[in-house]
Amino acid sequence: MSDQDKTKRHFRTACEDRNILRQVPQTPQTCSGAYTLAFDDADFLLRDELRPVRLQLELLKPEIIFEEQGVDSTIAVFGGARIPAPGTRPERTDDPALIKSLQDKAHYYEEARQFARLVSQYSLDTGGRDWVICSGGGPGVMEAVNRGADDVSAKSIGLNIVLPHEQAPNSYVTPALSLQFHYFAIRKMHFLMRAKALAVFPGGFGTLDETFETLTLIQTGRIAPMPVLLFGEAFWRRIIDFDALAAEGTISPDDLELFQFVETGEEGWAIIKQFYKL
Repeated sequence: MSDQDKTKRHFRTACEDRNILRQVPQTPQTCSGAYTLAFDDADFLLRDELRPVRLQLELLKPEIIFEEQGVDSTIAVFGGARIPAPGTRPERTDDPALIKSLQDKAHYYEEARQFARLVSQYSLDTGGRDWVICSGGGPGVMEAVNRGADDVSAKSIGLNIVLPHEQAPNSYVTPALSLQFHYFAIRKMHFLMRAKALAVFPGGFGTLDETFETLTLIQTGRIAPMPVLLFGEAFWRRIIDFDALAAEGTISPDDLELFQFVETGEEGWAIIKQFYKL
């Protein structure tokens, strides 16, 4: 038996059978939804009973894509979608006070971009499979870090989620690594499954949710310790009294060492390099 015969498929592929069925005569029987192949039937796949299958697919598809695109490890970045690039006007508000507040935070956009530049250049210099920037794929800080990776021609990931707002990926995400999610839980898993560090810039409910979930996983030993960098100490201390949590006894004083405050992209990258002895 030749090598070619050994690798030849014994059965037609699913794609081949799907294409065959699309050529069959149109009859009441063949036009019935019951006749459609299960894997080619969108209405069937979207039924409530198929939720476990959809969860599995949403976990598996990114895994396959990351493998095919050569992504072994990432640095996850969280941060506000509303923080504008310097010199631009914030969207979704006409309140002068809020506009000023957000424009005052525009320097975080630049720090996020610079942080991603530094990380991504190191990624390129070491083969491009590790230290890949991974954002939520949207505007604001997310755009900034994908843009920083793009500045040095490095690939970067965008993990979008279907929302009433911010549905379009920012234009700096690598197209082949621009993913879309329906399930928040699966998206969160993919943020952390390959993450070697977490960089968090000022943000809202989503940023806080993902940050505290990560800290909880590290605190409880569910994931290995890694650098968690909170950019902008003044912002974080104003909105969260971490010391009060320890003083109240609801967290351990040692838990305050699970994260570090930083101000600049250079400072953040230096901490990661020191942690991993790069």
